[in-house]
Amino acid sequence: MDKIVILDFGSQYTQLIARKIRELNVYCEIHPYNRLPQLTDEVRGVVFSGSPYSCNAPDAPVPDMEGIKGRLPLLAVCYGAQYLAKWGGGKVQQSQIREYGRANLTFIDSENPLMKGLPEGSQVWMSHGDTIEVLPAGYRTICSTANVRYAGYQIEGEPTYAIQFHPEVHHSTDGKQLLRNFVVDICGCRQVWTPESFIETTVSQLRATIGTDKVVLGLSGGVDSSVTAMLLHRAVGNQLHCIFVDNGLLRKDEFSSVLNSYKDMGLNVKGVDAKERFYAVLAGVTDPEKKRKAIGKTFIDVFDAEAKLITDAKWLGQGTIYPDVIESSSVKGPSQTIKSHHNVGGLPDYMKLKLVEPLRSLFKDEVRRVGRQLGIKEELIGRHPFPGPGLAIRILSEVTPEKVRVLQEVDHIFIQGLREAGLYDKVWQAGAILLPVQSVGVMGDERTYESVVALRAVESVDGMTADWCHLPYDFLARMSNEIINRVRGVNRVCYDISSKPPATIEWE
Repeated sequence: MDKIVILDFGSQYTQLIARKIRELNVYCEIHPYNRLPQLTDEVRGVVFSGSPYSCNAPDAPVPDMEGIKGRLPLLAVCYGAQYLAKWGGGKVQQSQIREYGRANLTFIDSENPLMKGLPEGSQVWMSHGDTIEVLPAGYRTICSTANVRYAGYQIEGEPTYAIQFHPEVHHSTDGKQLLRNFVVDICGCRQVWTPESFIETTVSQLRATIGTDKVVLGLSGGVDSSVTAMLLHRAVGNQLHCIFVDNGLLRKDEFSSVLNSYKDMGLNVKGVDAKERFYAVLAGVTDPEKKRKAIGKTFIDVFDAEAKLITDAKWLGQGTIYPDVIESSSVKGPSQTIKSHHNVGGLPDYMKLKLVEPLRSLFKDEVRRVGRQLGIKEELIGRHPFPGPGLAIRILSEVTPEKVRVLQEVDHIFIQGLREAGLYDKVWQAGAILLPVQSVGVMGDERTYESVVALRAVESVDGMTADWCHLPYDFLARMSNEIINRVRGVNRVCYDISSKPPATIEWE
């Protein structure tokens, strides 16, 4: 399959480049700039990402240009454009007028293959403090803005292009056209990366890899594990043994309802009630990371015990997706910010199983498209993401069965309210948080001193960035009223209006 390689120099937008290229039905991969993969025949082009670094800094990222420049089509974005200009003998320095945000192209070389179809005045998104002051000999300008003379250039005689703006962000109105020009027209990539082709190829590979072996898979009720299960089921049928663990931290009635859904899908699934084990290990624990580790270890213990009951199981299926893989490495080596519940940390030594991860090349939205193509019910495919540690990290204190009960009731009212108001599918993720404070209230003729909950609803594409949802005031008022009236122990409701960044989606 034709492939584009993206070298990551640390830009916050690198994943967006990949997503935009995937939307063109072309496969691409992200690699750290200092770990260039083997450029096999299916690699049709390379993209250099932006970076928070200045190319003049002593520790500036330096890629290996051998085998790329002049041999394969290259598109250098922002930092990549500045580095390439400096590398060729040009001059890059801190701009007198730093350009961040929207700008418009005042000059476009419409004959240039990269700029084909872009109208004069096209809006682009700038995000850089350095700028190119002097282009090297043999570098030809292909576009400019009012403040940036060398907004884009091509090296004459070779398919090497560079732009100082970000075509991958939504605010670059013709960015997708520019990327199409590069990926399809210049690189010659065939647009065959589709859910149908992914399913066909993946199922075939799974059959060849697994053969007649048994596979064990832990289901969570989420999109990723559900799609993983159906791909494996299509490949090996009842050789797949699914385990759905009730850790006591799921949403209200979720264990029974999701378990029934899985059985309706024809999956070979076993439900395990392990609530008391999880509550026991969480007793007295308040630190978020310790909660995560306690939950993770207990899940592995429960899962391992159940897996051992499956005679001769050889494989462990996991719903690892591409952002998990990307975030497990960075341009400076292993990431220091990965949450401990991510899938990519490997297996304990005592679990003698080989890993199979059919979704590790897909983004979340691609997983959903594959799920729909597999015929999975929309109630599973369209579900909001839910944290691996469950409600434990939405209880900002020690986890107890009573706190779980309160939060489940609050969460249930909020989620059902979103569904009934036709707002659920407009929200990327929603939930409730039980705060470690109590407040004074009045109910009837009595003063109360009860818990405070916060509601959280965000808009996002993949969770890397998110904005809080501007839910209607009358809806929020109704939710507050229903929660306080129906959930004993709660007398105050707040709404979280923080975006990511700087806040995260979850509170812990």
